[in-house]
Amino acid sequence: MSIEARIAELGLALLQASEPKGNYIPFKRTGNLLYISGQLPLGPDGKVPERWTGKIGSKVTEAEGNAAARACLLTILSQARLALGSLDRLHACVRLGGFVNAEPDYTTPGAVVNGASDAIVDIMGEAGRHSRTTIGVATLPLEACVEVEAVFEISERPEHM
Repeated sequence: MSIEARIAELGLALLQASEPKGNYIPFKRTGNLLYISGQLPLGPDGKVPERWTGKIGSKVTEAEGNAAARACLLTILSQARLALGSLDRLHACVRLGGFVNAEPDYTTPGAVVNGASDAIVDIMGEAGRHSRTTIGVATLPLEACVEVEAVFEISERPEHM
């Protein structure tokens, strides 16, 4: 089954790939690796929805943060499709990096980033299993509660056709 078909089967939809807000590019391919810059949980209007702004542990619940991380993953996949032309060129998710806008006493940022990790495994199966780093941070752009970056191994031709 193709990755896009699996996304639809799960009742998910890719989110709009956003333009960079600084001096960087949204993705970079080198060899058979595709690096996706950190993505925020943006809504259809290109803004972070109010429910996903602020710190985990005070304004935003862990469950809301988990949903925001899932949204970040869907934006990551939008960037990958833009970079490759087809998500079916994704061979494996190598790594996710998660940054959680957290209160100083919030000690489980991994529970938030599990939203992205669970989503990529749901979508890609075993090929979605990845290494990961998750850290709590003092602030994120646009007051987002979470940001996620990714590295994928890619192939020259579609994998899942």
